[in-house]
Amino acid sequence: MIKKIVTILSIESSCDDTSAAVIRDGAVLSNVTASQTIHNQYGGVIPELASRQHLQNIIPVIDVALKDAQISKSALDAIAFTRGPGLLGSLIVGVSAAKALALSLDIPIIDVHHMHAHILAHFADDPKPDFPFLCLTVSGGHTQIVKVNSYRDMEILGSTIDDAAGEAFDKTGKMLGLEYPAGPIIDKLAKLGTHTFTFPEPQVGVLDFSFSGLKTSILYFLQREMAVNPNFIQENMNDICCSVQTTIVKILLKKLKKASDITGIKQIGIAGGVSANSFLRSELKSLGEKHGWQTFIPAFEYCTDNAGMIGVAAYFKYLDQDFADQSVTPQARLEF
Repeated sequence: MIKKIVTILSIESSCDDTSAAVIRDGAVLSNVTASQTIHNQYGGVIPELASRQHLQNIIPVIDVALKDAQISKSALDAIAFTRGPGLLGSLIVGVSAAKALALSLDIPIIDVHHMHAHILAHFADDPKPDFPFLCLTVSGGHTQIVKVNSYRDMEILGSTIDDAAGEAFDKTGKMLGLEYPAGPIIDKLAKLGTHTFTFPEPQVGVLDFSFSGLKTSILYFLQREMAVNPNFIQENMNDICCSVQTTIVKILLKKLKKASDITGIKQIGIAGGVSANSFLRSELKSLGEKHGWQTFIPAFEYCTDNAGMIGVAAYFKYLDQDFADQSVTPQARLEF
């Protein structure tokens, strides 16, 4: 018999954010994240440093999440965690903490797929989409169009064959000499520029993506211009950012529109770290109004990696009594 009130502590540690949240009957009571700034100087996440930072952050973050929610450990019904995909060392910290705490409290554990959680972040707040809906999940490691038939039934219709959109933003930022992570900086600078420069759109499968070629074309473009004018980047930074961002968003939404045409589905959402991009959010709304879509965009706190989305996904697994065994192990690569 399922208890009337279900309270879950969830943990997310797939990359460089240590996060814990408390969810009660599917509602997020607290959602605490400790971000790691140590990677900024390296232009990307250093896995060994990330895992060490998780070790320092995990207990304090869990403690704050429980205090913010005004929930004691004895009131918890389950502990949820990200099993994968992600950095193995980072995942081990979160999985180990969840298993140990659950064992000490004699309560079950729930393993959650990171990308499923990004999609189910749409159910953290109102309005919530109806099934089926399409979700464009865009992050530093993934770019997918997913048909979401239910909380548990999801089908990938298209995905990147090489690099993800978020990686294209970050690598472009590195070429431009911007700090890591560059996505938010490019978003900010793009608002001050115009779509002046044109970059080629990859020609791949019907609903698949490719951003490797785009990154190469941006690199060659910058090299050509810098050979003529060494100050080209500094003099055209805003326009370059606007042009790159416009190209990436155009590619994403063109495929999403095609997926809607093929499936006939007009309930459309976006998720993942790149869904925090202001231009993508505004362009999705405009496209939705043009084509009669009902669009769903998560609050900013549920776009980047966070334990709130892990807890929401875990809640639906709890209702099905779908618990993991204490022998479960983290998986850097985990089948969707």
